Amino acid sequence: MPKQRFQFSATAFAVIAACVLATGGALVYSGASRAADEPKAGQPRPALTVSTAQPQRTAVPVRLAANGNVAAWQEASIGAESNGLRLTDVRVNVGDVVKAGQVLATFSAETVQADVAQMRASLLEAQANAAEAAANADRARSLQATGALSQQQIQQFTTAEKTAQARVEAAQATLNAQQLRLKHTQVVAPDSGVISARTATVGAVVGAGTELFRMVRKGRLEWRAEVTSTELRRIAPGAKVSVTAASGATAEGTVRMVAPTVDPQTRNALVYVDLPANADFRAGMFARGEFALGTSDALTVPQEALVVRDGFSYVFVVGADQRVQQRKVQAGRRVADRVEVLTGLDANASVAVRGAGFLNDGDLVRVAAAPAAPGAAVQTSAVESSKQKQPSPRDGKALNATN
Repeated sequence: MPKQRFQFSATAFAVIAACVLATGGALVYSGASRAADEPKAGQPRPALTVSTAQPQRTAVPVRLAANGNVAAWQEASIGAESNGLRLTDVRVNVGDVVKAGQVLATFSAETVQADVAQMRASLLEAQANAAEAAANADRARSLQATGALSQQQIQQFTTAEKTAQARVEAAQATLNAQQLRLKHTQVVAPDSGVISARTATVGAVVGAGTELFRMVRKGRLEWRAEVTSTELRRIAPGAKVSVTAASGATAEGTVRMVAPTVDPQTRNALVYVDLPANADFRAGMFARGEFALGTSDALTVPQEALVVRDGFSYVFVVGADQRVQQRKVQAGRRVADRVEVLTGLDANASVAVRGAGFLNDGDLVRVAAAPAAPGAAVQTSAVESSKQKQPSPRDGKALNATN
């Protein structure tokens, strides 16, 4: 019995010793691993992982911004040509689209028609008198050789013939005037267009020359941009313009002409831009526009690389020591996802792109590697997968020991 107790104590002691040794080895291995993973105390840690890019030369559109008003290409004033007639009918209103020759309003025509009838009767009377005078003159000329009439009498008949003919022409002219007055009792559109104003009122008796309507000819509108005299030389007829009205309507216009004079007060000149007929613009609107003046070569960076702080633009240049330097730059035009840099950056610099908004001057960064090709990524994944499937020698030994 004492012998069995001694054997049990020796076995228990051996098991306890093995457990202590295994635990100590694990603790030593874990401490060594942590020591290997942690950086040295004197070595700084990178603040952020960033991607970098170099500035590129890009063709950037050159545009000139200007302000101005929308106006009618030509505005016609339509008025009364007859005097002292009563307006009996008005057929159009503001905003109506009219065609050339369309009747817009009518005046009372009764008195004019009576005058036309009277003048027509006067013409018939004058024509009858002229026919009689012509017959008398012919007889007198036929008797001239016989001596039955004196030369003075023959001259009187000839003069009467000419006088009667003149009266016929006068009566015809008066009749034409009355017929023209009758025609003017209808106010017609001189051209196609849109009615922009109306002052005609039914029942009013107006005088000749009184304006009744205003019309935008052809419905054409133009944008009259104000451009400084220093920028005027850059604009030529035919240039394309993007126009945006205060209402939000947009249109693509074309420069028709540049004013030959400059306003001595503002030193600005007008540039006349034709707008398309179907544009949602109205005369009198305020509008902004940009003239397309071609393209120019510019140094650009990705938009994400530009950081705006305190109203100024900055980029972060990554040095050879992986530290960034904050540089103040002057930003220019924007095209797609790139921004023009006018000053403050060298063409061969390396700027931080992704993560630039979180950097400060002097930060230590880690530059992200360029993404691998898709084929390489697939091949690497396949190799790693095959490695995971193959058992290691250590696993085999453990398996044998278990068995």
